[in-house]
Formats: sequence, structure tokens, C-alpha cells
Amino acid sequence: MRHRPITKPSDRRPGFTLVELLVVIAVIGVLAALLVPALARARQSARQTTCINNSRQLAAATLMYTADHDDRLFPYRYHSDGSGTRYWFGWLAKGSEGGRAFDATQGALHPYLRGRGVSTCPELNYSSRFFKPKAAGAAYGYGYNLHLAPPLGPANLRAGQIRLHDRVALFADAAQVNTFQAPASPDRPMLEEFYYVNATEATTHFRHRGRSMVVFLDGHTETLPPEPASIDERVSNEVTGWLAPNRLRFD
Repeated sequence: MRHRPITKPSDRRPGFTLVELLVVIAVIGVLAALLVPALARARQSARQTTCINNSRQLAAATLMYTADHDDRLFPYRYHSDGSGTRYWFGWLAKGSEGGRAFDATQGALHPYLRGRGVSTCPELNYSSRFFKPKAAGAAYGYGYNLHLAPPLGPANLRAGQIRLHDRVALFADAAQVNTFQAPASPDRPMLEEFYYVNATEATTHFRHRGRSMVVFLDGHTETLPPEPASIDERVSNEVTGWLAPNRLRFD
């Protein structure tokens, strides 16, 4: 008959006590609490950097456009027909919201951008249940300063006519609250893409921690807050409004 060897207390492997295990769990919890906000800030910073690059590419494309068009800036809207409308950012078909065809190749800046994926900002949450798409997929998340084009701006405006290029906005983060097109309603306001910004309508989107990325005519970028009286907060956690008029108008 075989006998199992007797294990002496000194031969036992050391292990965690319950107290030690609880201490380890507490330390891990503290580290996680410190790391998660830091990671979130890093993601936000990366998204903001992407938006800065997008804005600068749009400004560079505008500069090339004006060089090819006798220093003239492009209009906001070109023409409409029975099938849709051609805007500065492309052609948008008529039809039901969220199902409209979109063709970016007809946009004024497309020949200079060559589809580099700069049309949407990563901070614009297309998957939110409060977001209402206009086209069948993402179209454009940046708005053109409407004061640079008719009807608010003069026809055939030349860039050289504008003083203080470092003060006048060219593009800004854009979106608006929609309550009048299904699936949005007065009882269910939703956010949607928008394609211009001005000094009287709440279509500038302040999606970078309450600020909007703005690129100016000279190509530099700034994040700016909304005018206090302009804020539309009908969609939870989203802020739309307008920028200070002296950042948009040049007269």
C-alpha cells in the first residue's frame, strides 16, 4: 500500500490571501480610472488633428481653385433640375431623406482633392440615434462661409478683394437641427449634415468639446466657441449655433 508523502508547512507554495487579492483589485481599479480618461483624451486629440488636416486641405484646394478661376471664389449652389441640385460640395439628388444619391465628383473642389477622404469630420457621429442622414451615406460635414458667395456675398467675388484673410472664415464644422423632415419631427429633433455657415443661422457645429474647427482664408485653423445667444441645444449632447459675425463677414 502506497502512502502519500506528508507535506510540511514549509513545502507549501505561497499564495494570495483574500486581503492581498482585494488590494491588487483595488490598485487595478485605480489604474483603470486613471488610464480611461487619458485614452479618451488621446482619441479626441487624434480626431481633432484629423479635422485640422481636413480643413487645411479644403483651404489648399480652394487656393488652387481660385488660381485656376481668375481669383474668383466658387458659388454655394450652381443649378437645380428635376433630378437634383449641384452644390459646391457635389451633386445631391432629390428624394427621401437618408436615401438620396450623392456625387462628390461634381463638387467645385473635387479636382483638387481627388477624393482624399477629407469631407467628413471624425467627431460627427453618424451612428447616433439622434442623427438623420441626408444622403445614402455620409456626404459632407463642413460648411462653406455663405458670406463669400451669393445670396449673402457678392457675385463673382475675388479672393483678393477680401482684406484680413487671417480673420475671415472659409469653412467650419457644420450641422443643423432638423424637426421638419422624417424621421425627424417637432417632438423628435435630430442632427443632420449641413453645407454652409453664416452669421444668422444655427448651422455651425461645435463638436470639438464645445468648439468648432474653423479654417480661414489664409489656411490657418482655430477652434472657436459659439456666439452665446445663438446656441441651439435641442439635440442632446450636440451644440449648434453660429460664429461671431466678424469671423464670417468681411464688409
